[in-house]
Amino acid sequence: MSDATQVVVVGGGYAGVLAANRMTKRDDVAVTLVNPRPVFVERIRLHQRVAGTHDAVVDLRGLLADRVRLVVDAVERIDAAGRTLALASGGTLGYDHLVYAVGSGSADPSVPGAAEHAFPLASLEEAERLAPVLDGAGRAAVVTVVGAGPTGIETAAELAERGRSVRLVCGGDLGPYLHPKGRRIVAEQLARLGVDVVAGPGSLVTEVTADAVVLADGRDLPSGVTVWTAGFGVPDLARRSGLTTDAVGRLLTDETLTSVDDDRIVAAGDSAAPSDLPFRMSCQAAGQLGGFAADTVLSRLAGTAPAPVAVGFLGQCLSLGRRVGVFQFSHRDDVAKGSVLRGRAGGRLKELVCWSTVQQMVWEARRPGLVTYPRAMGDPTRARRIADRSAPEAAGATQPA
Repeated sequence: MSDATQVVVVGGGYAGVLAANRMTKRDDVAVTLVNPRPVFVERIRLHQRVAGTHDAVVDLRGLLADRVRLVVDAVERIDAAGRTLALASGGTLGYDHLVYAVGSGSADPSVPGAAEHAFPLASLEEAERLAPVLDGAGRAAVVTVVGAGPTGIETAAELAERGRSVRLVCGGDLGPYLHPKGRRIVAEQLARLGVDVVAGPGSLVTEVTADAVVLADGRDLPSGVTVWTAGFGVPDLARRSGLTTDAVGRLLTDETLTSVDDDRIVAAGDSAAPSDLPFRMSCQAAGQLGGFAADTVLSRLAGTAPAPVAVGFLGQCLSLGRRVGVFQFSHRDDVAKGSVLRGRAGGRLKELVCWSTVQQMVWEARRPGLVTYPRAMGDPTRARRIADRSAPEAAGATQPA
C-alpha cells in the first residue's frame, strides 16, 4: 500500500532477519531488508565451512516473511535528516523508521604481519578464502589458530578432528569466558584431538610471518597456515554517517535501542551499544535484540512508550568436533558458573542451538511476535551497572562521528 509506513532493516544477520519478520505484525507497515548477499550466513558454523562439514548458509527468502522485500545491496551512508540510504549500487532508499543491524566482523589486526599473512574467519567471504588455502597446504602443514574464544576453539577442534595438525595460540587463557571447570573440560578434549594448546602470559602473538608466529616470550612457532580469530570489529557505517557511536563503532542508543541522535533509528545485534554498555557479541544476544528493536518501532507506531531492553544469557556452547561439545551455563548477567554439560550431550545441545537460531526466524516469519523472551529472563544487575557509571566515564566512552 502506498501510504504504508516504510521500515528498512539494514543487515540480514541474526538480529536483522528476526526484526524484519517481527515488523510484519502490522498490516500497515512495509518492510524492506537490505543485505549484501542473498543468503543468511550462520556465523556459528563458519568453522564447519572451512572444514567442509557444513555450508553455513541458508537462502534468505526461506527465512523471511512473504511481506518482507529483500534488496541485495550494501548501504554506503545513512542520511538521517533526509531519511534516505545511499546504496552501493548507486540508488537510494527512503525510510520512515530504520533498524540498524549491520552485525560484526573481523577486527583489523594491529599485530605486525597479521593482515598480510593471517586469515581471519568472521565472514562467509573470509571462510571461502581460507578453505582453498587449507586444502592447498596439505595435511602435514601445521595450522596455527590465533585466539582462544569460541571461534578459535571450535575451528581448532574441527580441523584437528579432520586430521589436520593444529596449534591453538591463546594469547592468555584458553576460553577466557569459561568457568575453570569448563576450561578444564575443553582443554581435555582438545588434547584428545591432538591440538597443541599454547596458553599463558607469554602466548600473546607479537608478529606473524609467512611461515611462523612470534610470541611475546620470544618463541618462534612454525605455521603453514595461520588463522586469525582474535577479536571482532563492527562496520563503520554509523560513524561515516555522522551518528554517535561508542569507541568501537557501535551505534550508541538508549535502553530502548533508540539512537541518541534520532528516534527514527533503532539498533540491534552486535552493532548496538545501549547505554554505552553493549551486550556480548553473540547470536544469543542478537536474536533477543532484534525482537526488542522491532518492538520499539512497533510501540512508537502504536503511540505507546517503548519498553527498555531486557536481554538475558543462558551460557556459551562450544562444539569440539562433530560429536562432542560443551555447554557452559551462566548467570543471567553473562557470568559463567560451575555448571557444565559435556560430551555427546553437550554436542547434541550445541547442534540444537545452531538449528534453533535459524528455526526461530522461520517461526517469526510465520507468526510475528511468537519468538519472545520473558522480561524476567533479563540481566537483573544491568540497571544498577548503568546507574553506577559516572557521567565523565560515559562521556569519555562515546565518540561522536
